[in-house]
Amino acid sequence: MNIKKLILLITSLLLIIAGILAYNFYAKIYKSNTTKEGYVYIPTDSNFDQVSELVRPFLKRVKPFNWVANKKNYPNTIKAGKFHITNGMNNNDLVNLLRSGKQTTIKLSFNNQDTFEKLAGRIAEQIEADSISILKAIKDPTFLKQNGFESKNALAMYIPNTYEFYWNTSATTFRKKMLSQYNRFWNSNRLAKAKKLNLSKFEVITLASIVQKETATVNERPKVARLYLNRLQDKWPLQADPTIIFALKQKQGQHKVIKRVLLNDLKIESPYNTYKNAGLPPGPIAMPDISSIDAILNPANHNYYYMCASITNIGQHEFAKTLSQHNRNAAKYQNWLNKQGVNR
Repeated sequence: MNIKKLILLITSLLLIIAGILAYNFYAKIYKSNTTKEGYVYIPTDSNFDQVSELVRPFLKRVKPFNWVANKKNYPNTIKAGKFHITNGMNNNDLVNLLRSGKQTTIKLSFNNQDTFEKLAGRIAEQIEADSISILKAIKDPTFLKQNGFESKNALAMYIPNTYEFYWNTSATTFRKKMLSQYNRFWNSNRLAKAKKLNLSKFEVITLASIVQKETATVNERPKVARLYLNRLQDKWPLQADPTIIFALKQKQGQHKVIKRVLLNDLKIESPYNTYKNAGLPPGPIAMPDISSIDAILNPANHNYYYMCASITNIGQHEFAKTLSQHNRNAAKYQNWLNKQGVNR
């Protein structure tokens, strides 16, 4: 073999080797490496080994991902959050996504929780922050005082709804956003309606919490709201059984199940006893839905002062204008409870 052929052969081999190396280099970076679509949740203060394990179930090959991540200095720029991984992503795009911190938001929702503890537990199921840190944040006396709340009415700040958050939201960031949402909820229109009723925001929510507990039927809430407003405006006691149940649970424990309010219960010493105390209780007895709040602000038009649970339309009420009519409705209901064997 002459020298020219040898040089040509060596050159060809070098080109082939260079091509293979170039392809492997390219494949590590740009060849599809994810096998499925889904979300990866990267906790705060994660290190690269932890991230690599979290991403592993989505990858065909882990080593090329690790190689690209190190080349792009990702181990030193890890960001927490929820990230959407799509099927067919290459390592370059995947690392760029994680490194950018461009995470997917979550839809955080909660309904009417009775206590701060229940609220904290519900929120902790949906974001990274744990229930202890959330509970501490939402009960923080300094925060409450700075924003015009007290422990007895602070539950009013949380309007049940669905909100957009980042998964790695801290407890204090959650609290801050909920305060912002609360202020947004109380727009000029709602404030004007509350003023017309001669009620503060806290008083509206306190009364709404009673309506919330009194009826699960959304369409009936404006009617129940007007009944309580009639009583308030005419200086009558509210005589709302849900406030008695609230007072009993405060003394006997939140786990207590009470299906029937007895006459002896009405004697309980509590500022939440609306049979013994005139006006509204000190604060909400639950977290009312928007429908209950708006029922107070947009009540039905009637002159009923009494109501009793209906035995013909379960979950609704029989309304009355006079005590004698109400007593007849109440007797029917008590007889029905006795037949059902509901003693407590």
